[in-house]
Amino acid sequence: QVQLKESGGGSVQAGGSLTLSCAAAGYILRNGCLAWFRQTPGKEEREGVAAIDSEETITYASSVKGRFTISKDDANDTLYLQMTNLKPEDTAMYYCAADRPGRVEAETMIEPDFEAWGQGIQVTVSS
Repeated sequence: QVQLKESGGGSVQAGGSLTLSCAAAGYILRNGCLAWFRQTPGKEEREGVAAIDSEETITYASSVKGRFTISKDDANDTLYLQMTNLKPEDTAMYYCAADRPGRVEAETMIEPDFEAWGQGIQVTVSS
């Protein structure tokens, strides 16, 4: 059974930085697709933020490109999301997700594309 657990969230002022981590248990990160999504209050669907597919192609949503960096540590089965120059509109619950090998892109991926999810972690950016 795959278990994903996020850490590293918190509150920061606009322009600040945070790095989220996602530790995987029962899953080998190098094998499949990995992603970060976020969800803001009042929205029913989670928004794709960044993804690494099984060919290790990295993509980002246009809203975070140039500010966020997704990476993974295969040796420790940990996925990261480095967030810089944070804006109040980045405030959301952030989720990591994993799935079988395949191709995904951050702008077009949706929740049903991923089988395993973390419980989410809050990021709050104040102006």
